[in-house]
Amino acid sequence: MKKKVLIITYYWPPAGGPGVQRWLKFVKYLPEFNIEPVVYIPENPNYPIIDDSLLNEVPQSVTIIKQPIKEPYRFASILSEKSSKTISKGIISDNKKQGIVEKLMLYVRGNFFIPDARKSWVKPSAEFLEDYMLKENIKTIITTGPPHSLHLIGLKLKNTLNYCWIADFRDPWTTIGYHKQLKLTKKSTQKHKDLEKHVLNTADQIIVTSSVTKQEFESLTLKPIEVITNGYDYESVGEVSLDLEFSIAHIGSLLSKRNPEILWKVLSDLVNENENFAKDFKLKLVGAVSHDVLNSIENYALTNHLDNTGYVSHSESVVFQKQAQVLLMIEIDSVETKSIIPGKLFEYMVSSRPIISIGPKGSDVEKIIKETNTGDYFYYDDYDTLKLVILKHYEAYQNKTLQSHAIGLQKYSRRKLTEHLSKIIND
Repeated sequence: MKKKVLIITYYWPPAGGPGVQRWLKFVKYLPEFNIEPVVYIPENPNYPIIDDSLLNEVPQSVTIIKQPIKEPYRFASILSEKSSKTISKGIISDNKKQGIVEKLMLYVRGNFFIPDARKSWVKPSAEFLEDYMLKENIKTIITTGPPHSLHLIGLKLKNTLNYCWIADFRDPWTTIGYHKQLKLTKKSTQKHKDLEKHVLNTADQIIVTSSVTKQEFESLTLKPIEVITNGYDYESVGEVSLDLEFSIAHIGSLLSKRNPEILWKVLSDLVNENENFAKDFKLKLVGAVSHDVLNSIENYALTNHLDNTGYVSHSESVVFQKQAQVLLMIEIDSVETKSIIPGKLFEYMVSSRPIISIGPKGSDVEKIIKETNTGDYFYYDDYDTLKLVILKHYEAYQNKTLQSHAIGLQKYSRRKLTEHLSKIIND
C-alpha cells in the first residue's frame, strides 16, 4: 500500500514560471517510489504568468483538492494593474524610478501582508485540511514556499495534529532578493524573522535548494536540513536546428537589478571592433524583461542586435534553449543571491549549449557549472576574461564546433532527485 502525502503548494498548472516546475515533477515521479501524493492548491489563484501547456504534465492519477483564496493583487490591480502585475512577478523598479503608487503598494505589501499576500489562505486551509487529513488517514505534510505563508498552514496543522511536517524552501525567506525592497519597518522586519525561526524550529524536516541556504538556516535551527536542488526532466521537442546567427540567449525573467552592464559593454565593444562579429551576433531575450535592462541595452547601442521575444510556454522555452549558440544566465551581484540556483540552469546543462553565467562570488551556480563542465562563470568585474570567452565561442561557432561537454549530470535528473525526496519522506 502506497504512503499518502499531502503537498501544499500555491503554484500549480496552469501557473507558468519556474516555481511550478519543482513539485509538478516530484508529483510525477513519487508514485514510482511507493508514495501517493495528494496536492492541495487554491481554487481561484491570481497567477502572474499562465502556461496552459503544463496542464499536460499533471498526472491523471493524482488527487488534487482545492479551496478558495482571497487574492489582494486582484484588488491592487484596480489601483494600478501594471504595478500589481510586475510586483507579483518580482519585477521591482529601482527606488529612484518608483512612482508614488508603486512605493505605496510595496509598503502595503511588505508591512500589512506578512509574510506575503496569500496570508488570508492560512486559517481556512488549516481548518479544511485538518478534517481532510483525519478522514483520509494522511500523516505526512509537505509545504513549499514561496509564498512562505504556506508554511504557516503546515505550522497550524503540526500544532493541531502533530503529524510529520516537511518544509520545502524553494527560495530563502528573509534573505530573498526582493525582501529589502518591500519598505519594511523594524517591527515588520522582526515579525518576518520571528515567523521564519518558528517555522524552522517546528518542522520535522527542512528541505532547501542550495547549500548556501542550508548554511544560513543552520544558524537558526538544529532541525535536519537536506539539499535537494531543482533539476532537469527529459523533454521531447523533436529535432531542433541551431540558430544560423551567433545567438546568445537568456531564457527567463531579467529583473531591474539583474542587469549585467559588464556584458553589454563587452558585447558593444566586440560589435565595434569586429565587423564579422557585428554581422553575425544576435542577443535573444526570452521572458519578461524590465525597462531598466532594455534601456541599458539601448544605451550600449545593441538594440539592432536584440530579439526580445517576451514570455513563452515552458515547452517553447526548451526549443529556444536548444536553438541558441550560447546560453546566458544572470544573477544579481549580492550576498543574498549566492543561494539562488535558477531552475533553468539544469535545463541549460542538458541542452549541449555552452553556458555563460554572471553572478556573485561564492554562489552555488558557480560550483555546479564548474563541477559539470557546462560553461563558464564570471564575476561582475571580469571584463577581460568574459570578452576572451565570448570571442572563443564565436571562433568555435565559425568553425561549427561550438558545444558543451557536460559530465556527471545524472544526479540532477528529476527522477533521481525524487528518489532522494522519497527517502526523506519514508524516514
